[in-house]
Amino acid sequence: MKLSHFKFTLPVELIAEKPPINRDESRLMVVHKKTGDIEHKVFKDILEYFDDGDIMVVNNTKVFPARLYGTKEKTGAKIEVFLLRELNREARLWDVLVDPARKIRIGNKLYFGEDDNLVAEVIDNTTSRGRTLRFLFDGTYDEFKKTIESLGETPLPRQIRRPVEREDKERYQTVFAKREGAVAAPTAGMHFSRELVKRLELKGVDFTEITLHAGLGNFRNVDVEDLSKHKMDSEEIMIEEKTARAVNAAKEKNKKVCAIGTTTMRAIESSVSITGMLKPYEGWTNKFIYPPYEFSVANCMVSNFHLPQSTLMMMVSAFAGFDLLMKAYKVAIKENYTFFTYGDAMLIID
Repeated sequence: MKLSHFKFTLPVELIAEKPPINRDESRLMVVHKKTGDIEHKVFKDILEYFDDGDIMVVNNTKVFPARLYGTKEKTGAKIEVFLLRELNREARLWDVLVDPARKIRIGNKLYFGEDDNLVAEVIDNTTSRGRTLRFLFDGTYDEFKKTIESLGETPLPRQIRRPVEREDKERYQTVFAKREGAVAAPTAGMHFSRELVKRLELKGVDFTEITLHAGLGNFRNVDVEDLSKHKMDSEEIMIEEKTARAVNAAKEKNKKVCAIGTTTMRAIESSVSITGMLKPYEGWTNKFIYPPYEFSVANCMVSNFHLPQSTLMMMVSAFAGFDLLMKAYKVAIKENYTFFTYGDAMLIID
């Protein structure tokens, strides 16, 4: 398939600027793969589609406040630093993006906070925009992380054009969040409230967790028409033995195995045995899933509505079927469903 196949006109007003008041009261489109039927529900109605013994696989990554605003030494020029990942905990080394990149050179010092209480030195230029920073901080690691927490801002994607608000700190996380390391939220999981999780568990639905620390690559444009030439950014994943056992037991009993979000789907499809079973794994994945693709683990998935020509939309179309997904997106636009990070949800089942 080609990049141009995934082009559609999305009215800008359908990109959600804010989350719904209650997590589980976003809209839910239910797409039936076998019949092509489409139903319109509220997210908490997802209860109707799952039974005792079914399993939901969720991503427990936690987003950290990755966006810092600082000034450059001597000139005082304003610089935005986006923390991508920690390279060395003891040396306080971080892989970052800087904006504007052209103003930053190796050896420059950057100052953060009203009293310039956090200082970083640029020690490497890794890409045209990327840099390696060493934070010059004398305190303990916990004190350093608290400083980052207090100075950093919730890294809402640029497509959300309003300023970051206090509620974003909590709402740009899922209720499953526990392992810090993501700079982008696993958005499908944000529709679950603690009450809904409890109601599903009372119905006999099992929840199991993987970790995929979602990076900025999720928002990167695909700039090649031939999708086989697109390279995904690598992201760190962890699949524990107990998760593999729980998922494989549900598969063997022909129960629903539901991947909550594209990050979860990418993680589980990155560690599959020859017989199609999930294997424990700790490492990195740069798997790019687009049509046609044969899925091995999950037989249903929850996803948000994604932006045109995004890798996330391509993965969902591989799972739902390209024609059915394009039909669903057309209906979504007609029915004013909201798209992107804080938007509505889709459940795709047989």
